[in-house]
Amino acid sequence: MSQDICPVCGLPKDLCVCGELEKEQSKVIVKLETKRYGKPMTVIEGLDGKELDVYDLTKQLKKRLACGGTVKNNAIMLQGDHRDRIRDILVELGFKEDGIEVY
Repeated sequence: MSQDICPVCGLPKDLCVCGELEKEQSKVIVKLETKRYGKPMTVIEGLDGKELDVYDLTKQLKKRLACGGTVKNNAIMLQGDHRDRIRDILVELGFKEDGIEVY
């Protein structure tokens, strides 16, 4: 039985801690942008797509916030203004609270 080995930390994929370390060390910026026709969009920047599965994180956020969204250039874009709830959800998912800036 062969196990996949993480190229970064050298541990088997099921024991790999790279994603958790990325969550703790990242500086996440949450801001509101206004798109076409005055529609608000919450943008989450500062995520590293190499160590962290940004697509899985987007899927979890969309499910928790009951909204649509996408990933562009390692930035998560969620439909609507979710700045008031996003910090608590990111902390639950393993990000450090003082590493999250909400504008």
